[in-house]
Amino acid sequence: MGSAFTALRAMFYLLLPSETYYERLEDVPDYVVQAIQLFIVLQILELAIAWYRGKIKPRFNDTFSSMTAGIVSRIPRLFVKSIELSSYIWVYNNVHIFPRLPWNSPITYWVTFLGMDFGYYWFHRAAHEVNLFWASHQTHHSAENYNLSTALRQGVLQSYCSWIFYLPLALFVPPQIFLIHSQMNLLYQFWIHTDIISNLGPFEYILNTPSHHRVHHGRNPYCIDKNYAGVFIVWDRLFGTFAAERENEQIAYGLIHPISTFDPIETQFCHLKYICQQFFKIEGWQNKLAVLWKGPGWQPGLSRLGSDDFPAISYPIQVYDPNVSIELGSYTFVHFMYALIQYSAVLQDSKDYSPLALLLYSIILLFTLTTFGAIYDQKKYALHLERLRLVSMLILPRLKIIQSLFLLQTHILVQIFIVLSFFATFFITPIAPEQKDVSMKNK
Repeated sequence: MGSAFTALRAMFYLLLPSETYYERLEDVPDYVVQAIQLFIVLQILELAIAWYRGKIKPRFNDTFSSMTAGIVSRIPRLFVKSIELSSYIWVYNNVHIFPRLPWNSPITYWVTFLGMDFGYYWFHRAAHEVNLFWASHQTHHSAENYNLSTALRQGVLQSYCSWIFYLPLALFVPPQIFLIHSQMNLLYQFWIHTDIISNLGPFEYILNTPSHHRVHHGRNPYCIDKNYAGVFIVWDRLFGTFAAERENEQIAYGLIHPISTFDPIETQFCHLKYICQQFFKIEGWQNKLAVLWKGPGWQPGLSRLGSDDFPAISYPIQVYDPNVSIELGSYTFVHFMYALIQYSAVLQDSKDYSPLALLLYSIILLFTLTTFGAIYDQKKYALHLERLRLVSMLILPRLKIIQSLFLLQTHILVQIFIVLSFFATFFITPIAPEQKDVSMKNK
């Protein structure tokens, strides 16, 4: 309980400077892992408030896709340290230009606070203005709903693009202090992904708020490439990328060209696949390289960022929402929540498992998430995959090498639940009757 409350305060950058003083890197808490249960509780609370206000109806498929992207993005952390931290430590230990700031100083706290957020602004801006970086970030923007689960929709490739923007801090800020602030900067951006908080008054002038970030996630023409801030919106005001939310214009969320799938692999890598196609299709090496470093909308003959003639929003706003029955959708979400609880336990104790065990677990996890995505995408083969998954869940946990990762699934009650689920897949109606299909792409 105490760790969850600490993670909650870290989410709002309310830890005192003295609470962030750690002399050794290995002593720094993993606030993100501590906050996992908090993420779930706050999402349930947000859903209850939104439902009470009559503002939205739950759409489990979009929430599933967001949470799945968050899970996939952290799979590499089961095996190696993040490239952000590894590169930072190397520079700190090997490049000696400036005097090092002490780890237990308020000055170090505030320098890192501001420096981290400044670096994030420029990374985030580059992630929208450089096509190769956008491939790592578009996953986050593919959600067509805007709620707290959207914050969890992270790209697995993103840290491989962001690390360079924080290296200047490594010239004088100790790695353990950087690690704390990188976590707090990330956690702060969780609560601003919501539609139930309207305006925060004078805080709107200084801080990044739900209102400002709704603009950032919009595909309305006035929203494109605006409000890159992490914590302080002043960066956008200073560098000309700020736009205020318009009360008289409903925001449409998601990508200009929707990906229209809940497949976790496609969600992560679809734009990288598109870049590869464009790279080999376009003629001339200068143009091929421009595909990588110019904007996502660039084509030969256009400016660096591409055309600014963005399509107008058609109302009422339609989203990708295949006509899956309530029974099948609920069945899938219950099984997904079980997989999420199991993943949370593995994440917390990942140091106790061998690399081979974690690799096998990751393969099983990706197959599980891909199966659920196929169900929500209404693929014809989806229930066949689900039955195969259920059978494997009765067999694979008995393998000695991964048995300790699936302790719950060897329990007799869980096994009965799996068997009943297997037979249920033959009787569940996959398509909801007499509903209008709004699963077409927005064009």
